[in-house]
Amino acid sequence: MTDDSSSTPRRLKVRVKTAKRRTPSSNRWLQRQLNDPYVVRSKADGYRSRAAYKLIEIDDKFKLLAPGNRVVDLGCAPGGWLQVAVARVGSTDGAPRVVGIDYLDVDPVPGTVILKKDFLDDDAPAALHAALGGHQVDVVLSDMAAPATGHKKTDQLKITYLCEVAIDFARRTLRPGGHFVAKVLRGGTENQLLAELKRDFAIVAHVKPPASRSDSAELYVLGKGFRGRAQDAAAEPEAGEA
Repeated sequence: MTDDSSSTPRRLKVRVKTAKRRTPSSNRWLQRQLNDPYVVRSKADGYRSRAAYKLIEIDDKFKLLAPGNRVVDLGCAPGGWLQVAVARVGSTDGAPRVVGIDYLDVDPVPGTVILKKDFLDDDAPAALHAALGGHQVDVVLSDMAAPATGHKKTDQLKITYLCEVAIDFARRTLRPGGHFVAKVLRGGTENQLLAELKRDFAIVAHVKPPASRSDSAELYVLGKGFRGRAQDAAAEPEAGEA
């Protein structure tokens, strides 16, 4: 597996023949996959999905992942983001610094701890905390997405909720100076989420990496430089105070 983000040589377009058991939409999806340069690159580079390049491109631009970082990947299936995180922070089986969680099955990724669990379960944060050995986190990543319903507003609300839950988790687990990235859908709510992140992070932005298909509504909200929870501590009375 390589972490090279250079461009892929041009190749002839693959045409998919109609099959009796495939619907026209399935045919279009298959043709898009076969002609997607990021799909071709992911196979050549040993990544589990084209989504790996989204994280590579985000990290190349914003410098979120550094050697020695502890990373949590929410919604980690099929494992492409885990692979990128392991390579960039230097995580090993002997000293894993990358933890992933997903209710889907994920084949083992060297250098990671993977929890098969729904992040929305009440005990999921505690399970992640235990997997991290009680340490604070340097980077929280979320590529979580609910199954699409085909109804735009419903899908936006569902992924916005996942992002809000991820933000809450990040607030409780990130070390001061840590970073956060989460997927959302374009449609207005991303600006509200950025406003929410501005309370806790020194730098916020939304980004659509080149690997995100141009016809897709997905983009990512990002927070750099977590300010910590000093405001929470200040609001709590010290021992002995009335």
